[in-house]
Amino acid sequence: MKTSLKRRLTQGLAITLPGLVLAGALTGCATPPPKSDTADYQAYQQLNDPLEPTNRVFFKVNNKLDTYVMKPVAKGYVAITTQGIRNHVGDFASNIGEPARMLNFMAEGHPTDAGSAMVRFLVNSTIGIGGIFDPASAMGYPETDTDFGITLATWGVPPGPYLYLPAFGPSGVRDAMNYPVSWFATPMEAAPASGALTDFGYSETGIHLINTRAAYLQPIDQINATALDPYATFRSLYRQSRASEQKQVEQRDKRTWPNWYHQ
Repeated sequence: MKTSLKRRLTQGLAITLPGLVLAGALTGCATPPPKSDTADYQAYQQLNDPLEPTNRVFFKVNNKLDTYVMKPVAKGYVAITTQGIRNHVGDFASNIGEPARMLNFMAEGHPTDAGSAMVRFLVNSTIGIGGIFDPASAMGYPETDTDFGITLATWGVPPGPYLYLPAFGPSGVRDAMNYPVSWFATPMEAAPASGALTDFGYSETGIHLINTRAAYLQPIDQINATALDPYATFRSLYRQSRASEQKQVEQRDKRTWPNWYHQ
């Protein structure tokens, strides 16, 4: 259930992403201290938010949408489902993201992880009945996560300014580029177009959003109730999470770059 809920909201992305990425690119960041000065550099990374006024506006808008739409729907969803059902929904959504993870692992030079993602998709799509079940994990192929934002990080692309995107939530200039890549790498995009497939895509996106929001009912409520500045807390948690994900990808597999790459 690690698949990000943000990658599925492509309708708003087509409008909001280009403008925000351009704004992030044109808005200068404060000059960072040298990485050798660990304490100052980490503090800079935590506080560097040149678009904070705009980000906070979107944060408030998202909070209103969540309070009056997503949270009530998620609570109702929890009331009529069991944890087992919600786990299967999460597994199904995660399986749809395996092809994108496979491509990103290949681009990162992580062949073992790429192979595991391919095996997971094949096994769970067949034996696992479309991904509703996860027999691949029991066979020794646990879920491993990555995305195009992490791929860009392994290529040396800096994170850029922090962004809080309408509907999408926490992100950054680099990480926002993951959304279209993840979408176009889904099996639905590769299949021939049809009305039934379109309806399925909308249905899958909706239930995945609700299922993911339901999984975070208590943590989000706790942050909103106890944090002195929820915006800053979510920003810090997002950055820590992304740094941890990148580190795990780097440590999990050995790269096998071709010989010409080192010449």
